[in-house]
Amino acid sequence: MSLQLASPPVATRNGLACLLLESFIFTHRLAEEPLVLATHRPSPSAFKGSQSKQNQELTPFCDFDEASETDAGQVYAQYIGGAEPSAADYKTLQDVLFRYVAREAGRLGLAVHIHCIDGAGGYYRMTGSNPLLLESVFNDPSLRKTSFVLVHGGYPFTRQTASLMQKPNAYADFSAQTFILYPRALSEILRSWLEWYPEKILFGTDAFIVSPEVDWPELAWLSNATGRQALALALTGMMNDGEITRTRAVELARMVLRENAIKLYQLPSKQSSKLIDGICLSLRG
Repeated sequence: MSLQLASPPVATRNGLACLLLESFIFTHRLAEEPLVLATHRPSPSAFKGSQSKQNQELTPFCDFDEASETDAGQVYAQYIGGAEPSAADYKTLQDVLFRYVAREAGRLGLAVHIHCIDGAGGYYRMTGSNPLLLESVFNDPSLRKTSFVLVHGGYPFTRQTASLMQKPNAYADFSAQTFILYPRALSEILRSWLEWYPEKILFGTDAFIVSPEVDWPELAWLSNATGRQALALALTGMMNDGEITRTRAVELARMVLRENAIKLYQLPSKQSSKLIDGICLSLRG
């Protein structure tokens, strides 16, 4: 027994994307878009010197610690004139700004996206991308009303991401993993997430322009096909091992591909159903 999830036809995928985009623009206010916060903290000197110097100093930090607003205000006042702050002062300011924005997002009912994945050059400090560094944020009582999405699922720290999903305000998508990994490898990650927190998993592609030869449509198609195949492999394995029924597998597929996102972002369910009807799952015996 197997479960397969259909991909959109190549000839129609661009038209569907335009339809989704136009619908979003006309039916949602700009303030209702999820906030996107980068977790890279380049120092001012990172914009000077050689490319290797920039790569060395453009390092990720997910450890947004609690910091004093008074201290952050002093840092801002001291360096607003153009001097370069120390790494410690710079972090204090960013810690305060991050938590302030995250609290406001929660008050407004907005989800906060945190880019969490390794990469970006040979000097990139990968340990700074470990999503466990965000635990103090998820545990902060003042941020419990804020939903956080680990964009790219914290790859390659995907088991750490799974452990964080027990936090009521932590979610993850598997975008980018859809073109970094082959379907089988991705299916193993998805299965470990599905077995514990299926309501916290979001589909994504991270499609972008790689080169003139590999444009947005090619990467979007590859990510979509890989993601659906990996999800089908994970659910099929769970069915064959007696963990879930076929009915439950279909339910989980719909949750990951659309229902979880609809609930998290408070999207109009009926309209979304019509818009993605052409790419909804199909079952084959």
